[in-house]
Amino acid sequence: MSGESDADIIISYKNGNEEAFKELVNRYSAPLFNFTARIGGRNEAPDIVQETFIKVWKSIFRFDQNKASFKTWIFTIAKNTTTDFLRKKKSILFTDLEKNKDEEMISFAENIPDENLLPDLVLQKMEDSQLLNKTLEKLRLDYREVLILHYQEEMTFEEIGRVLNKPLNTVKSQHRRALMELRKLLE
Repeated sequence: MSGESDADIIISYKNGNEEAFKELVNRYSAPLFNFTARIGGRNEAPDIVQETFIKVWKSIFRFDQNKASFKTWIFTIAKNTTTDFLRKKKSILFTDLEKNKDEEMISFAENIPDENLLPDLVLQKMEDSQLLNKTLEKLRLDYREVLILHYQEEMTFEEIGRVLNKPLNTVKSQHRRALMELRKLLE
């Protein structure tokens, strides 16, 4: 079953094959753990992933593959579960996840990338995962989410927009700003 598409596995599960859901769990446990660990914390990730799969199991019969891919759908659930978990645990405001109150307006000149050092190449070539994790933790949550979903989970900006419920241009802008901020942190 490991060679089947997500859609085929879901159809098999909906037709009564209980083992099919286990295949989805096996397929997505590690990616969801990595995503939620970087957003919500390594210690909390197992609980968040478990809660995500419970929500998926309860809702899988309502999942419509014509509206979104399963990967996009499950990562959206994981992102929302992580946000709920953080809100309960740390009593953070939803607006804190959307923007940094202390952030000043970024000028147009600051948005022009430096061609001498391409930040996306720096991100891709970083071999030390501990350094990467520590550096990512210094980024704003919304920047971290975009980078992790794009580079680790290999999602397109359009898929990321669906997961985060943000317009495509906002995702692209946050990606660009996240890479600029990452470059500053790595200098």
